[in-house]
Amino acid sequence: MPTPPHITDAAILAARPAKNVVYLDKPYAFLVESERTARGSVEDVATLFLTNRECPFRCLMCDLWENTTDDIVPVGAIPAQIDYAIERLPPARHIKLYNSGNFFDAKAIPREDLSAIADRVRDFDTVIVENHPRLCGNACGRFRDQIGTDLEIALGLETIHPDILPALNKRMTLDDVERAVGLLVGDDIAVRAFVLLGLPWLDEPAAIEWAIRSVEFAFSIGVGCCNVIPTRAKHGVMTQLERTGDFQPPSLTALEYVAEATVSLGRGRAFVDLWDAERLAACAACASRRIERMRKINFTQRIPPAVTCNLCGK
Repeated sequence: MPTPPHITDAAILAARPAKNVVYLDKPYAFLVESERTARGSVEDVATLFLTNRECPFRCLMCDLWENTTDDIVPVGAIPAQIDYAIERLPPARHIKLYNSGNFFDAKAIPREDLSAIADRVRDFDTVIVENHPRLCGNACGRFRDQIGTDLEIALGLETIHPDILPALNKRMTLDDVERAVGLLVGDDIAVRAFVLLGLPWLDEPAAIEWAIRSVEFAFSIGVGCCNVIPTRAKHGVMTQLERTGDFQPPSLTALEYVAEATVSLGRGRAFVDLWDAERLAACAACASRRIERMRKINFTQRIPPAVTCNLCGK
């Protein structure tokens, strides 16, 4: 594989369309989803997609910026968004506060709001937030103490491929990831990792291999849960790479293979992200059954019998 080109922040920004309209008094999305817990039961999780200032890292593949603001949100806005969602969602035992970036970035989540946020989430069994490995520090442990319940921090590992990781413009190394995981685990904070399936400049067999290897690495350094996400080419640089043949979205077959392979590791909870998975399918006749099978893998961490299809032959 030739060395991937360096795509600058300026090029990434120039390729973007306009952001979506968002509101400071409510999350841009919220829902309840089911997930297998570390204890092995399947329970409801309230997932809030908070509206706040855009992440300072310009990751090549990211489309989360489209629901962010350009300016720091006022103190009180984030607690108000949490109130708005919780009042409208059915009860759940766990909560995810995803903010299109980094929970411990003070320009995204004002530090003055952390106490009020803690007041709103301490009755949940688990609080899950996302953060860049380089922004993990003592603030993580202090927030765990504030909430007085289990804290889990999700890190975007993406890939351990030595050439692709730098090309994603994520501005981190595997040493940064390992340091962050060690710090968090040492502070009794659980860690999950996001891993990408389908990377620019890799064909599908290589993409599958590196997704599995990345999950293996994550488990080896102390991560307890891995979530494999099919990479999307929604707009911007990613659609340019797709047009030039430098990126191909993963197939549903590839996602299914990775689901089986990562669960078979038996090292920790291994999930595949099934949001909009229908777009990956080549056969409409069996797509829904195969997606449901992967959902069962997520919930049970076991591999059920394969789906067979008379139309596509798989």
